[in-house]
Amino acid sequence: QVQLVESGGGLVQAGGSLRLSCAASGRTLSRYPMAGGWFRQAPGKVREFVAGISWNGGITSYADSVKGRFTISRDNAKNTVYLQMNNLKPEDTAVYYCTARGDSGSLYTGVRQYDYWGQGTQVTVSS
Repeated sequence: QVQLVESGGGLVQAGGSLRLSCAASGRTLSRYPMAGGWFRQAPGKVREFVAGISWNGGITSYADSVKGRFTISRDNAKNTVYLQMNNLKPEDTAVYYCTARGDSGSLYTGVRQYDYWGQGTQVTVSS
């Protein structure tokens, strides 16, 4: 079993930056390859894909709405996946969820493709 814990959320003004972290426990990523991802869910909306990354970090994917502003990365030695968010906009306000699934070579963009989820961290961007 894998446990994911997000941190780094908070309140920021439009144009500001935040870095989210997702720490995994229960399995060592260097020994059990896992693809990682970030999703978000705003009130009254469905959970949507934000960014994904393959196990070795060689493949990344982003939602069109965050391309050029967000960067996903990982440090498997620290069992951690990051989401650097720059030039934040009020429409980025949501609960951000970290997710993972066992895989050594691909990344995934669908909610149902992931096996493990964190509890979420709130990001609020004021105008």
